[in-house]
Amino acid sequence: MGKFERLDQLLSENKGYLRTSDAVAAGVSKSTLAAYVRENGLERTAHGLYMSKEAWPDALYVLQVRYPKAVFSHETALYLLGAAEREPLRFSVTLEAGTNVAGLTKQGVRVHTIKKDLFEMGLSEAASPVGHTLRSYDMERTICDLVRSRRCIEAQTLQGAVKGYARSKTKNTPRLMRYAKALSIESVYGGVTLMIRTARQLKALVRNMSKSDSNKAMIIIRNYVMERFLERLAVSP
Repeated sequence: MGKFERLDQLLSENKGYLRTSDAVAAGVSKSTLAAYVRENGLERTAHGLYMSKEAWPDALYVLQVRYPKAVFSHETALYLLGAAEREPLRFSVTLEAGTNVAGLTKQGVRVHTIKKDLFEMGLSEAASPVGHTLRSYDMERTICDLVRSRRCIEAQTLQGAVKGYARSKTKNTPRLMRYAKALSIESVYGGVTLMIRTARQLKALVRNMSKSDSNKAMIIIRNYVMERFLERLAVSP
């Protein structure tokens, strides 16, 4: 098989995209690759990544190639896992704390960071709409991430994710609770709300709290609802 034929094969296998690293690994020199790119009119979409004119655009894949350590998370993971109806307006990724995220934020990507020992918890793979394999968190980690970041997540998105997970036949409740504990969601929803066990107690607390701080009262309501949800999941089959 000639070098150009091998590049044709790589281009086809990767759905119209060609990576320099793949070409070199296949024994193709960079000069031969450059000639192939010119002859076939490939477009350079990122450093070391080219796209044919016939390929479907795949912004998620391009972003993954540019930032291979990033993991798609939050609303983007929810979308990749088939639990959201539409692609989010902004992509969300998670990186280890201390990583330089300036390049991503300049592109409008919402970046979350987390300490190293929790970064790979729930790490999985998901397919982009075009079919490329991406780094993503699993559903249980995604639910936990949405809960932890609830202040910057649309209420409708969070509620839809939680309800959808509760109905899912493939939910893994022990895994969810293990992640929740590791990510300190128990403490996030702890404190005063842990003492609330009845709707009457909640109503009394919120009534008193509203007199001085209505925002805190709303937070207590959200926390109470999520605590009850996690409790129900813990005992569900």
